[in-house]
Amino acid sequence: MCVSRSRTERLVNLVICLLSTRRFLTAAQIAATVPGYEHNPDDPRDHEAFQRKFERDKAELRELGVPLETGTASVFDAEPGYRIAAREYALPDIQLEPDEAAAVGIAARLWRHAGLAAAASSGLAKLRAAGIDIDPSATLGVEPVVTVDPAFAPLTTAARDRRTVAFDYRVPEGDGPTSRRLQPWGVVCWRGRWYVVGHDLDREATRCFRLSRIVGQVRLTGKPGAYEPPTGVDLISHVARWSGPVERTGRATVLVRPGRAAGLRRWAREVEPTGDGDKLVLPFGDAESFAASLVGYGADVRVLDPPEVREAVIQRLKEIATRHEAASVSAR
Repeated sequence: MCVSRSRTERLVNLVICLLSTRRFLTAAQIAATVPGYEHNPDDPRDHEAFQRKFERDKAELRELGVPLETGTASVFDAEPGYRIAAREYALPDIQLEPDEAAAVGIAARLWRHAGLAAAASSGLAKLRAAGIDIDPSATLGVEPVVTVDPAFAPLTTAARDRRTVAFDYRVPEGDGPTSRRLQPWGVVCWRGRWYVVGHDLDREATRCFRLSRIVGQVRLTGKPGAYEPPTGVDLISHVARWSGPVERTGRATVLVRPGRAAGLRRWAREVEPTGDGDKLVLPFGDAESFAASLVGYGADVRVLDPPEVREAVIQRLKEIATRHEAASVSAR
């Protein structure tokens, strides 16, 4: 599955909209609320295009396991409406292919980008203005607090515009960063980390680089449209071959709030109900990568053991707090 950013944003906003309401919303109400569905209902061709788009999106949500319900708010309603059953949303066992997981990962991390956040907030404001009750806690599970690496935006822009970039890159076994020149083909998420894949001009070979190891600024050095990526290239598979298999020999114990963190529950080796929540035993390989996935669940998950995972989570939360503080200061 290949999902464009605009469609991903529309699907995420549709989920937020339907999770946030306690009543069924008609297609007309959804069109007036969710960014991406704007159209002229009096224009037959425009309205037909909206209906086709909406039908495709509904089918995709159901394929992903989202419990989309159809019904009416009262017996007097002639047109059916839609909503997502919050009580069932976190429970289905959703299995994603690598490219689907990449699309969902991008959608989640783009939540912190101003465009998507503003669009979702605008949609909820429209619902309130229409007199529709909003459940403020319903969408907490789809508001990740993880932010992307600083190199994410310039590299995705360069890949879109087909522009060569230069950056300094460090590897664990190296004494210091080295300069790289790359024609980026795309940016993907693999095992909780971001990678750029492209053609390394200095080594005349395909290479991938982990964004967290890029030092300093990514510099745009080429003109737009300077190259064409190979057709049919599978970026995720390339990163997977480069990074190699991960042996999940570690075991972590986390405390999860009742009914929350469905993604973690699917991978739990043991689940023990307690008075404070459910205690899960989870396999993991790299403590840093595992911590990155745990942080996305926010206050719904608390690490009990081992200490290195707990410390990695605390460190990531401190980094996020620092970034938010810096952003708040610059916005004043």
